[in-house]
Amino acid sequence: MSARLELSGLAKDFGRTRVLAGIDLTVEPGEMLVIVGASGCGKSTLLRLVAGLEAGGAGRVLLDGRDITGLDPAARDMAMVFQNYALYPHMSVFDNMAYGLRIRGLSRAELQARVAATAELLGLSALLDRKPRQLSGGQRQRVAMGRAIVREPRLFLFDEPLSNLDATLRLAMRVEIRRLQKRLGTTSLYVTHDQTEAMTLGDRLLVMHEGKPVQLAPPLEVYHRPANTYVAGFIGAPPMNFLPATLAGDGSAACLEGGHVLAFADGRRAGGEGRALTLGIRPEHVEVVAEGLPLTVDLAEPLGAETILIGRLPDGRLLSVRVPGEMPVPERLHVRLPARHLHVFDAASGLRLEPI
Repeated sequence: MSARLELSGLAKDFGRTRVLAGIDLTVEPGEMLVIVGASGCGKSTLLRLVAGLEAGGAGRVLLDGRDITGLDPAARDMAMVFQNYALYPHMSVFDNMAYGLRIRGLSRAELQARVAATAELLGLSALLDRKPRQLSGGQRQRVAMGRAIVREPRLFLFDEPLSNLDATLRLAMRVEIRRLQKRLGTTSLYVTHDQTEAMTLGDRLLVMHEGKPVQLAPPLEVYHRPANTYVAGFIGAPPMNFLPATLAGDGSAACLEGGHVLAFADGRRAGGEGRALTLGIRPEHVEVVAEGLPLTVDLAEPLGAETILIGRLPDGRLLSVRVPGEMPVPERLHVRLPARHLHVFDAASGLRLEPI
């Protein structure tokens, strides 16, 4: 049965370093919440506090309204899938999956039935007698997932479970994890630094930076309306382009360094003329045109179906542009920054500036 998870003021210090700065969060029953951020942002520490594997934190963890903050990990009715699989090398696949059930005292018949059903769900039925060393990386990860699923927990915790797999396997396992989570309907917290995993797996994303949540929203909202320049630069590949500018006129336009004026498509921004701005635009939204801003191409990165061009504007600022792979790459071209795709941020705070 899925559970509602609530975190209230969850915080953690390592010595004088604050790793988590008071996280307040609710995860609804059956939801897959992905926690994403750069290494060292506190996301794995948050997960370990929820699991009870990290001691000494402040705040509370509640599962369906019950305070479980002081409980041992085994008493929290959660199952965790680790980055390194954490399989017992001397045990068979069957015994790895059945170990937790034996500890809980399940009958032999129920234990075998649960393992068999989970193995069939994960395509592991033919591998139950093998040892972990006889398995591929993807098979080991499925065993680790099976060990979690077979316990029928109320909450799944995933700590970067795909980071040790190659790109092809990561793609296949992303699909598998999402399919299984939807099918089982188990509330899940998934930690990753990989933004592709975050965008494709999550019902909502929690983007963290320096121990703090900076945006909590559905994946496409995070992509289309990033809360600040950190989120805007972290989500998206290649990263968003940032250009310094100043507010112009009545606040309905911005002036780039060099004098080029860009009108906003969605209304005025607050502040006086000359207010320092940061304009953002994603490489896939920059348009190649016959007449516009001149761009000197320094580097072309062919990726097959598309090519990433990295060039310099007249003021020396770098700009990345995503173009079709079959497009010839000239030394110079002209680009346009469509108003409907501009993101406007305050230069000092980095916060998104909404129209007024």
